[in-house]
Amino acid sequence: MVDNITSYSNSGRLLANHNPNATSSSQQHHENYCHKIHHQSSNIEHEDYANHELEDQASAAIKEQDRLLPIANVGRIMKQILPSNAKISKEAKETMQECVSEFISFVTGEASDKCHKEKRKTVNGDDICWALSSLGFDDYADPLKRYLHRYREFEGERVANHNKERENNSHG
Repeated sequence: MVDNITSYSNSGRLLANHNPNATSSSQQHHENYCHKIHHQSSNIEHEDYANHELEDQASAAIKEQDRLLPIANVGRIMKQILPSNAKISKEAKETMQECVSEFISFVTGEASDKCHKEKRKTVNGDDICWALSSLGFDDYADPLKRYLHRYREFEGERVANHNKERENNSHG
């Protein structure tokens, strides 16, 4: 039978000297050693958890960044309505960035739900107009419908002109 168990760290430092037949102070020492090892293990687990948490936060930051419109674009749009000498604070731009991004997500989510129910995978302009109306934003839906109609006319003309140009180049 082993009378004495001695444990050393990787550096050769004595960690514990345990004698199973020893007095209670030696047992206390061993229990302290075991507690220390368990605590170190817990710290490692905690560090792993913290590392995963940091990775999750970084991932969330990326997702947050992907969710928001670019702040430079938001600032440019805000400046269009203001006098040329007006200044916009960073906080105002960030607030507007959050608001418009949330609004777009809200409307797009409604349009996406409609497409899902209709077993379609692509959200189109008509779906966005429908979502605006169904959410009570008729003041936005009607001008957007007119814009969408004009955009489609323009695109149709552009494609037709492009096709004519290609046809002329292939015969000339």
